[in-house]
Amino acid sequence: MSALDLYPWQHEAWAQLLHDPARLPHALLLTGEPGIGKRRFAERLAAWFLCEAADKALAPCGVCEGCRWQLAGNHPDFRLLSPEEGEAEEGEEGAKAKKKSAIINVENVRELTDFVQLTSHRRGSRVTLVVPAETMNTAAANAFLKTLEEPPEGARFILVSNHWRRLLPTIRSRCRVFALPQPDEDVATSWLTAQGVVDPALHLAHTGGAPLAALDDAAAEWLPQRNSLLAHLGNPGALDVLAVATEFDRAKVDMALLVEWLQKWVHDLVSLGLSGKIRYYPDCREALARLAPRAAGMTAYAERLLEARKLAHHPLNARLVIESLLFDYLAALKSAGSPR
Repeated sequence: MSALDLYPWQHEAWAQLLHDPARLPHALLLTGEPGIGKRRFAERLAAWFLCEAADKALAPCGVCEGCRWQLAGNHPDFRLLSPEEGEAEEGEEGAKAKKKSAIINVENVRELTDFVQLTSHRRGSRVTLVVPAETMNTAAANAFLKTLEEPPEGARFILVSNHWRRLLPTIRSRCRVFALPQPDEDVATSWLTAQGVVDPALHLAHTGGAPLAALDDAAAEWLPQRNSLLAHLGNPGALDVLAVATEFDRAKVDMALLVEWLQKWVHDLVSLGLSGKIRYYPDCREALARLAPRAAGMTAYAERLLEARKLAHHPLNARLVIESLLFDYLAALKSAGSPR
């Protein structure tokens, strides 16, 4: 699959966006769920802006000078603004490893400003892709806003966001928001099957219907850890919090992942209790059904998980955080009734 190709579920959205190319805005904000291919869509749009074919119509030609530069990853009129690799640090084995930054900082944006003000090398558009846009910190967002407010002629900005409401309202107001829809289940299942995924429907469920996330889910090294956690959550009467917290701490499971698994479990508990539906873990229906009558105590716990998600990338002590989350889970179940 070429870097200029769309995923099968994106063609309708692409046609909708480009139905009147002359009216495309200078700044576009692509939104939608994680794992549905927003970045691929954005990269193709950037390539379309940079394509030099006179008859490019609704797709980059892929063979002109502009397309070849873009496919090679070194087009002089394209910039990617994204969290960058941090300073090298000593790993546990003494080897140097680079730690990826979680934010786009103001220095990154200032470098971008110089690029935007330059004359185009190829006498066309100058395109900036910002992904994920919500990772700009406050200083970076304010600096970026100044560029959006008075864009030089020919400057194009494509922002990609999983959580667009975290962006400054003033940035959102200066972009055309274009929401990419969730893929049709049949289309997503067929695509995953073609990628060699066994039981694609289950992995789609685990990821809320996002095909790219489902592809990662099917091949993830942490699947045994998630299965273990779900088994513990489904049998709270036998849950040994201290032992489980130690198990996950030793396994170095990413805290953000663990919190996400808990959030999805709580969502299914509440949803099953209210509507009889399960979104994420259909393979755990029996355990969820046993616990659903006690889901009334989960509202406050769900808010607790939201706070934990915000701090997941820098917990002070991972084992203690896991212990706290699991003890709170048991307490939430207990508040809605005694164990069966």
